[in-house]
Amino acid sequence: MNAILKLGKYLFAVPFAVFGISHIFKTAKMNELIGNPPGGMTGVVVSGILLTAAVICIIIGKLDKLAAIALAVVLLVFAFHTHLPRAIDTGDIGDLFKDIGLAGGAMMYASHLAKDKSVVG
Repeated sequence: MNAILKLGKYLFAVPFAVFGISHIFKTAKMNELIGNPPGGMTGVVVSGILLTAAVICIIIGKLDKLAAIALAVVLLVFAFHTHLPRAIDTGDIGDLFKDIGLAGGAMMYASHLAKDKSVVG
């Protein structure tokens, strides 16, 4: 059973790799979907790099606590900058709560599962 549960780390991290790569290589499309993201096109690329770096850190277990905290911050920025205004306009709260829940998951990873606590104690 523990072997199956250890897959959770990968099930949590891998989708962020897909999102990160999409932010980097499909910048114009992501910029259009997001609509006025912080930092414009540069912000989309930077967030993609951060998402991808966080996945690498979480999977290899190096700087994973710092990466999970940074991931939580980025997800909360996405939630409140991008999804909250859309939820207010359309009433669609799905993406808002998805990102808030994922941020909570990243925080739980940082506080309970992270191995490398050298930067953030």
